[in-house]
Amino acid sequence: MSSLNTIINGLKVVKNMGWRYVAFRTVHELKRRTGKLKKRFPADPAFQRYLSLEDWKQQSALFFFPCREALLLPKNPTPDIAQRFETLKKGLLPFFNGIVMPVDGWFKNPDSGFVYDATVHWTEINDYSAEAGDIKFVWEKARFAYLYDIIRYDHHFDEDHAHWVFEDILSWIRSNKVNTGPHYKCSQEISLRVLNWTFALYFYRNSAALTEEVFDEIQYAIYWQLHHVYHNINFSRIAVRNNHAITETLTLYLGGLLFPTLPGAATWKEHGKRWFEEEIAYQIYEDGSFLQFSMNYHRVVIQLLTWGIQLATLNGETFDPIVAAKAERSLRFLRVCMNDHTGWLPNYGANDGALFFKLNDQEYRDFRPQLQALALLLQTDPALPRKYEDADWYGIQDQGYINSILEKDRELYSFPDGGYFVCREQDILTFLRCGNHKDRPSQADNLHLDIWVKDENLLMDAGSYKYNTDEATLRYFMGTASHNTVMLDDYDQMQKGPRFIWYNWSQCSRARLYETTDEYIWEGAITAFQQVGADIVHIRQVRKKKNETSWVIKDHIQHKPQHTLMRQLWHTSKPARIQLKAEDSSGAILQPLCKPGMYASYYGIKEENNTTVFNSDVDTIITEITID
Repeated sequence: MSSLNTIINGLKVVKNMGWRYVAFRTVHELKRRTGKLKKRFPADPAFQRYLSLEDWKQQSALFFFPCREALLLPKNPTPDIAQRFETLKKGLLPFFNGIVMPVDGWFKNPDSGFVYDATVHWTEINDYSAEAGDIKFVWEKARFAYLYDIIRYDHHFDEDHAHWVFEDILSWIRSNKVNTGPHYKCSQEISLRVLNWTFALYFYRNSAALTEEVFDEIQYAIYWQLHHVYHNINFSRIAVRNNHAITETLTLYLGGLLFPTLPGAATWKEHGKRWFEEEIAYQIYEDGSFLQFSMNYHRVVIQLLTWGIQLATLNGETFDPIVAAKAERSLRFLRVCMNDHTGWLPNYGANDGALFFKLNDQEYRDFRPQLQALALLLQTDPALPRKYEDADWYGIQDQGYINSILEKDRELYSFPDGGYFVCREQDILTFLRCGNHKDRPSQADNLHLDIWVKDENLLMDAGSYKYNTDEATLRYFMGTASHNTVMLDDYDQMQKGPRFIWYNWSQCSRARLYETTDEYIWEGAITAFQQVGADIVHIRQVRKKKNETSWVIKDHIQHKPQHTLMRQLWHTSKPARIQLKAEDSSGAILQPLCKPGMYASYYGIKEENNTTVFNSDVDTIITEITID
């Protein structure tokens, strides 16, 4: 029976992902297990000077700024910049979740205490080991995003810590032999490291700490890391195909652009540019939403687009026009979903805390600085009350606006390709997802409802917590139970497979958002719960009184199996502000079942919220939500 289930589930993967994906994953795993993949990536190749410091300084490629002395950014030595700098000086690292932890070397997971073997070839590293814990905690410092805290401190406080920066880079290079250890496991992490080192090289270009000897080691490591990314690019473009592929293809283009005399640079640049254009064209849908169904990963793409478009422009190059078009549509989508008071968006979809290039003092979940930088580059009005410093770091000049992101006096926005429907009223934001999945979903969260009043997210998405934790916690955060939608018994909308795989993808059969004289109305239907019964359809209608904090939600399960319990879920961290009244189609008044729930506003931090559940044996629940 288990063999039959394996075959059936395998066919489901083929149906969802296609034969190209399945064939590549099969061959890739075969090559990994037989050692053929290992042979393609030589461990600890002999040192060679590919590029001298003087040649690099004389090359014609332009960066955001030629050196720190040429920066036009006004100096503003804020306490926040000083505090982050002092934290780093103490040997502590601010992680993606805001928690500050000591980091002991490059291989110890500060969350689990596990120490990786630095001598093992990257193809033999298990990045989902229960004993090791979440590998992201090991990758975080080696990403070198913390260098921006030092660079910003040096600029705003007129100091020079280039020696510290280059010592850290050299420490990593000397501790991590090429293609060995956990830090060569992920090509996106490698790509980010190269980009962040490059930023530091240009900023400290004229520092006495950047000697020929220092540059020799750095150029060697940059070459072999770009070599690794290029020769492993099909894994991201075929097996993963998400923000990883966008990061890596762009890094190949920029590596070839900014280090043009490295062996293979012309090939990296040519292929990287074409692949980047293809990934942007495919991954960003026509309405501006993103194939990963994740707000935070979409912001990752926003930052990468800013790097790519600006550096291409400065060097007299252009991308296919589809890149700028998709960039502008992405801006519009994210800006529409944003809370104006805080810059936060619904904590929707997978969220690993990624913020690769932090060039401001704002809170991690505040999207405004990154959206503004790209908007200014595209001469699009982001409708924000103040300017952040990101644009100045990128050398983006304010040339005035050609377009506006938000339309005056418009409340209703529909993004049917991604399946997002948003109502923006004064101080009230209502967000509903009802979408198709032509690309792999990471969470079983269709028909989720998010409600914001002023700066508070009163009906919330639980977030992600961790990608490598115990099975029950993974199932909760990835599954339907942590979202404001409906379950049948304890079944998710889709059937969970291994790791990030879901079978029986939920699909939207119809969706629309419209208004009457007094109300805004969402209507949507999805096919779901195929593992429970055939032809099950969840139909949701949301009616909202205009300019009032009052909603009526009607959930109907078509072809609901008689033996199943319909469970309508609501999650909030402010239960005292929310009144919930429900009845079912039989006329019975439903009693709320209130219990503790979980949410993760930041990756790796699990907090308690309140979960209210309405249960019914029949097929329809009607709930009135009122917020004080």
